Amino acid sequence: MKILFVYPRVSETFWSFRHALRVVHRKAAFPPLGALTVAALLPSAWEKRLVDLNVRELRDEDILWSDCVFISAMLAQKDSARTVVDRCLRLGRKTVGGGPLFKSYRDDFQDVDCLFIGEAEDILPRLVSDLEKGRLQTCYEAVGRPSLEKVPIPEWDLIDFNDYVSMSIQYSRGCPFDCEFCDIVVLNGRVPRTKADDQMIDELDSLYDRGWRGSVFIVDDNFIGNKRRVKSLLRRIIRWQAGRQKRLTFFTEASVDLAEDEELMTLMAAAGFNKVFLGIETPAEQSLVECGKSQNLRRSLSESVSVIHAHGMAVMGGFIIGFDNDPPDIFERQVNFIQKNGITAAMIGLLTAIPGTRLYQRLEREGRLLFKPSGDNTDISGSLNFIPKMDRQAIINGYQWVMNTIYSPEMYYRRMLAFLRSYRPCVETSMERNDLFTFLRSLWYLGLQDVKPSRKYYWRLLKEGISTYRQSFSDMVTMAIYGYHFRTLFWSPQFSKKLEDCRSRFESRG
Repeated sequence: MKILFVYPRVSETFWSFRHALRVVHRKAAFPPLGALTVAALLPSAWEKRLVDLNVRELRDEDILWSDCVFISAMLAQKDSARTVVDRCLRLGRKTVGGGPLFKSYRDDFQDVDCLFIGEAEDILPRLVSDLEKGRLQTCYEAVGRPSLEKVPIPEWDLIDFNDYVSMSIQYSRGCPFDCEFCDIVVLNGRVPRTKADDQMIDELDSLYDRGWRGSVFIVDDNFIGNKRRVKSLLRRIIRWQAGRQKRLTFFTEASVDLAEDEELMTLMAAAGFNKVFLGIETPAEQSLVECGKSQNLRRSLSESVSVIHAHGMAVMGGFIIGFDNDPPDIFERQVNFIQKNGITAAMIGLLTAIPGTRLYQRLEREGRLLFKPSGDNTDISGSLNFIPKMDRQAIINGYQWVMNTIYSPEMYYRRMLAFLRSYRPCVETSMERNDLFTFLRSLWYLGLQDVKPSRKYYWRLLKEGISTYRQSFSDMVTMAIYGYHFRTLFWSPQFSKKLEDCRSRFESRG
């Protein structure tokens, strides 16, 4: 049996880092971990190939080589996935669709031969058996929560490590919290399930033995969901790192209550974690109450960010605008919070009701839903997919002001200095050969080719870094490159066009 895995193109978003990729000389930010894991679950005798459309084009010859095409996709890959399905239909090849996209939009993909809904470990053997017998069913849907001890090492040989900025691995699924807008508990449940420590060490060995020496993204939606288990893992990683000449670095996603656990922060930093993404959402307490974000109400959010920075981990923050209880000055409050706390990578999106979430169900009951979301909450026309309490045009105008403000060259420069003043890196990182090449490319793109105001602040930043923040110089260069991506993304004509399209769309509805 010949299986072709296709990973559709990710739309240009905060997480795509598409503009930063030019500077670091890579084709994509992360590999398609889900597809690589499913590939490892299939019979070893089967022939497998993978085409990541973020890395190279899909050719008709690729499709015709296969007996069946497996498509793994998230919501933000909907348009690209549609194109892939259409091509497979035209060329007469069977398709299997899996991932969050096909769970939330199954009605839009009724022409896919087989929908694979849910976690793969328990139900994939049935699909394999049926595929071999030529009687593939139209849908396979998982009903339970499989143990992660069944998850194999991803089939890394299907990709070229040189195409990617970071590698990805998974430790846990599920989150103990139940935020109203979040679909994690819908997909993976509220009881975090984890891999065994030995499994994770084996996965790190598999990356290291293949020559990977860069950063590793632990893709869990809440890495610290089971704190007792994660502390055990971190101690193992610390010992593992001690035996390596070149340490790996890690980053992940976690809940804000990380700041309440001194031991956990210390262990993460010692293990090599230097960044963590937090769902901060909003400085407006009434909006946190509205969405059930109780873990963000236990202490000052500013204090939490400061504590994590002081432990050597840069906070990347997720923020949301559009809650029913957002006050009129929410836009200024979001900007002030982000600037004051030095959150350089601030992902600000509009509230989006994702199918299956408590928010979606509530808005459906209230008759406020308008359309299904695009999956990218920075896509003005594909998010805020309901009738908000605040005037929609006021939200769109305010959102545009927020993005133009925080990613202006001067504000980003000020925010980086605020970060550097509070950040205490645990280990001074020496600049490796690849890091040096990246720095030199940043001189070209950010110091010579960028728009004039940006160039001025980039050179100022380098001067500050060399004179005052030498220990954080590598982190500073990385964040300057992030800023280049965000500024290019949110200051682009395409972003402005999205705003205009959104205005026109809703004005036409009256």
